[in-house]
Amino acid sequence: MRLILTLSALFISDVLLQLGSGGVAPLDAISGLQLHFSNAQIGFLGSAHFFGFFIGCWWAPRLMGTVGHSRAYAAFAAAGTIGMLMHMMIVSPYAWAAMRMLSGLCIAGCYTILEAWLNARLTNETRGRAMGIYRMVDSGGSLLAQTLIGFLPPAAYLSYNLLALFCCMALLPVTITKAEQPDMPEAPRLRPRLSWDCSPLGSVGVAVAGVTSSAFRMVGPLYGVAVGLSTHQLAFFLAIYVGGGWLAQMPVGWLADRFDRRWVLIGLSLGAMMACAATVLAAGIGPRAIMAAAALFGITTIPIYSVSSAHAHDFAATEQRVELSAAQMFLYALGAIASPLIASWLITYSGPASMFGLISLAHLALVVFGLARMRARPSRGARTAYIPAQRTSFLIGKLTQRLREDGPDPKA
Repeated sequence: MRLILTLSALFISDVLLQLGSGGVAPLDAISGLQLHFSNAQIGFLGSAHFFGFFIGCWWAPRLMGTVGHSRAYAAFAAAGTIGMLMHMMIVSPYAWAAMRMLSGLCIAGCYTILEAWLNARLTNETRGRAMGIYRMVDSGGSLLAQTLIGFLPPAAYLSYNLLALFCCMALLPVTITKAEQPDMPEAPRLRPRLSWDCSPLGSVGVAVAGVTSSAFRMVGPLYGVAVGLSTHQLAFFLAIYVGGGWLAQMPVGWLADRFDRRWVLIGLSLGAMMACAATVLAAGIGPRAIMAAAALFGITTIPIYSVSSAHAHDFAATEQRVELSAAQMFLYALGAIASPLIASWLITYSGPASMFGLISLAHLALVVFGLARMRARPSRGARTAYIPAQRTSFLIGKLTQRLREDGPDPKA
């Protein structure tokens, strides 16, 4: 209980930040459809978001070193708020893309600061419990954000103002807390080649996770509208996808800590391909079938990043772990930047099912590459601990470093 109270300001800010910035993506997609944006323009918004996200991951540690944690957090939150408030002032897909870059910048910057602050407050004894609470809080906020969209009118001042209010409210716990600001953490060097050197399969896995997650979350509403879902059903469609992935993390982690992680990764990708087929087939059955397929899609795709990350860390030295996490985030962002634009273009010219064709093709490539890598070298006998990793900032590696060093519990 004392641990929760000590970190309560950070956790409250996490939830409020998710409610604000986490709801922008689906609201933009639904609003863009109502405002007659093209599918390609809506996909461009998703790509712009992840471009801003990458800039935020790189810039946040440097800004913290210049002005401190609280002021840097306020600056990033203000950028996200400005982006939300301006949406209905300038109704243009290209202006919205710039605003979405501000939202991506806000999410990456704020989470980098929260995670740096959290890491500075943890000890080796409290790290596991704190990370468990952090994952629960973050996932809960994400679920609430997706659900909230079902009750907000698209393309309305009220909707964007409400999200902006949540983003503003996220400032309060961090800026008024009496907790002393930690020292500036050393920013990890960004060395994308390190991920490939440690594990080519892990590198491809996190990139495929970026392709899958961003296509579904940023362009998924286009698919939902095309198959006849209402706005309320669209919100549930996205929320059940996130919930399915959240429920799958622990069972998948149990498997990944006891069996060859490459087989687990291949199995998840095969499951993802079946989930893609099920989602396409469910479109002709009805909303309940579509929701069930979305849950299956989340179960099979969301844990892929964590399994790929754990596999790569099996081959990393202790001093490489933080920079490896940063490199994996970079590869995830590359996939996430490209896929919304490609998926939206495919939906326009080949129909809504083609988005899942793109995702299936990415997972087929992962299966083939995984089988090839199994012939190239054996798996490591000693494994690091499986961590259900948030893809939030380059500094997440600092939070999970000690947990990975402890390794999986053989009795669990």
